[in-house]
Amino acid sequence: MTERFLPRLNIRSVWLLPLVAGLLPAIATIVAFLISVRFGQIPACNPFFDGCVSISRAARHDLPNHLFRALVLPGATLQAMTWLLCAQWLRSIDPVGADPPKGLAALGVLAGIFFVVYGAFLGTEGEVYQWLRRYGINFYFGFTYLCMLLTSARVFRLSQGGWVRVPWHVDRVLGVFCLLILAFGLTNLFSKALLPDEEMVDQIENSLEWFASSIFTLFFVILAWLWGRTRFRLRAGSESG
Repeated sequence: MTERFLPRLNIRSVWLLPLVAGLLPAIATIVAFLISVRFGQIPACNPFFDGCVSISRAARHDLPNHLFRALVLPGATLQAMTWLLCAQWLRSIDPVGADPPKGLAALGVLAGIFFVVYGAFLGTEGEVYQWLRRYGINFYFGFTYLCMLLTSARVFRLSQGGWVRVPWHVDRVLGVFCLLILAFGLTNLFSKALLPDEEMVDQIENSLEWFASSIFTLFFVILAWLWGRTRFRLRAGSESG
């Protein structure tokens, strides 16, 4: 059923889907940040280590906001499509054709929907809009993390079982990514609970957000590489239409 979402995609270029899905939001973030700095909307700093600004603030106003939305919204759609096809890919590399992790496709679609909500309402005013923006990004991060966790766990199991050859310990790299995201989340929670300085808490949260977003991008890039290396193809039915 998932093949119908990509009726015109060249059967040999499926690996481009996760690559573009991961890079579009990253490019959107970088472009928005640089333009916002150029316009004086945010300070010139290193957001990874200074925690000076959140991704949302860098893309909240005027031209940066428009460019950010223009890239993030299609990126969110492509990410949802990536997780839909990821379930098929995991089945294709399993020697016994076992079903993919339960809920992977559904979680991926939900992640994409909440990413769209976040992008659509970024920069809008009012309590309702701010609520949608805030929870849109939180649910996007949460559901995407679960998809990453399910995917990396299955890849690791197949690799350790000798059924799939994954060079350079990429299967373990994906697992490390998941551990880092978990560590970031716990650090954020503990900082809010233990640190009295709200400004420092905000800086930590901002910094962790930038690092987590970068890991998300790297995960999609590696996923694209794995799809290409395992020669993942859509079924012949996807060529029709």
